[in-house]
Amino acid sequence: MNAASVYASQQNLQQNEKIAAHLPLVKRIALHLLARLPSSVELDDLQQSGLLGLLSAVRSFSPDQGASFETYAGIRIKGAMLDELRKLSWAPRSVNEKSRRLAQAVRVVESRNGGQASDQEIATELSVSLDEYHSLLHETASCQLVLLEDTHEEGHQELDAGPEAIMEDDRFKAALMGCIDQLPEKEKLMMALYYQEDLNLKEIGQVLEVSESRVSQIHSQALTRIRAKMVDWT
Repeated sequence: MNAASVYASQQNLQQNEKIAAHLPLVKRIALHLLARLPSSVELDDLQQSGLLGLLSAVRSFSPDQGASFETYAGIRIKGAMLDELRKLSWAPRSVNEKSRRLAQAVRVVESRNGGQASDQEIATELSVSLDEYHSLLHETASCQLVLLEDTHEEGHQELDAGPEAIMEDDRFKAALMGCIDQLPEKEKLMMALYYQEDLNLKEIGQVLEVSESRVSQIHSQALTRIRAKMVDWT
């Protein structure tokens, strides 16, 4: 075996070892996403698309990109999963329409009163009961997932993107962080615990001393407020 063949064999072995070592990362990201998706989405489907993202990360990673491999791989894995969800069009058109209605109601109420809209004010704007409003929040929360889980949360969709794309991503991130910072304190804390600390709804409920279903409502309300404010980006 010549030197080139030996080198190629070693490279393949190193890549296979890196893939095997990061399979738990694929599953962890898939489970994190699955918790916020409809029951029709299968864990295996997310993991399969995530594995493609991991393979892409292994082949294209360079330490010169200024991030650890795990960070880089996480971006690629999550991005591959989100791309697959977009292709599947998993959110029905009716759900997307309801989500837009909710966001519009929030914009109208907050524009009218100059402050944060309460649940009751939004329900009144929609001409539904408070229980019906909470049901709408639960029904539409998952279709807003891509906005919050987009790879923009890591700073850039592609770490090797050109200056123009990076500048656009930075503006998106700044706008998103600004919206989150304007949330009511309980919603802001919930978002930090959920998206930064990776706590599940039950664990967040224990921190906030509310039920798991109430945490789900708070989460959905926060997503609706963010969508309302990020209309120019979405």
